[in-house]
Amino acid sequence: MRKLLNTLYITTQGSYIRKENETIVVEAKGNKILQLPIHTIDGIVCFGNVLCSPFLIGFCAEKNISISFLTENGKFLAAIRGPVSGNVLLRRDQYRFADNCETTLDIAINIIIGKIINSTVVLKRATRDHADKIDLNKLKKSIFELNCLVDTIRKVSSIEEARGIEGAAAQKYFEVFDELIIIQKEHFFFSGRNRRPPLDNVNALL
Repeated sequence: MRKLLNTLYITTQGSYIRKENETIVVEAKGNKILQLPIHTIDGIVCFGNVLCSPFLIGFCAEKNISISFLTENGKFLAAIRGPVSGNVLLRRDQYRFADNCETTLDIAINIIIGKIINSTVVLKRATRDHADKIDLNKLKKSIFELNCLVDTIRKVSSIEEARGIEGAAAQKYFEVFDELIIIQKEHFFFSGRNRRPPLDNVNALL
């Protein structure tokens, strides 16, 4: 069991969490092992066989504290949250924008441009700070190609084209990602993106 930032992670199997006055109590094997004021917590994540009292569920809902349930291995199962608050006028505009192809394309283009520019910033920082440890020509070539993709995406006419350019930009970035790893290369190296499951240490971190 750990508290990270303002989220309480409960991993001890057989734990029971309950409400006691204005606090959250965690018990294991009949013993109280933790007691925290409710105002210090933003969320609770329960892994595996963790029980939660109905009174605590209601209490957390009132205080806008989410409770998430995962398998012991971390697969998401369900989440409990309190009433959703928000501006109904804002929601209506969001739905209208979602149905407007021109608006959604403009939003997507700006998001992807931001993503590509962030990638070039990372590469430029590497060329500036670690010029003696990396292949400068390789990174400069990628920076140039990413900048070209920024110019290209401004001219697309469909979401599909924008997604294609986003994918191309990611490929250009990850082609030189291994150059950014300058220490502990015996343990941290990158030969390509993979996931579900990640096949090396770097992909596991990503």
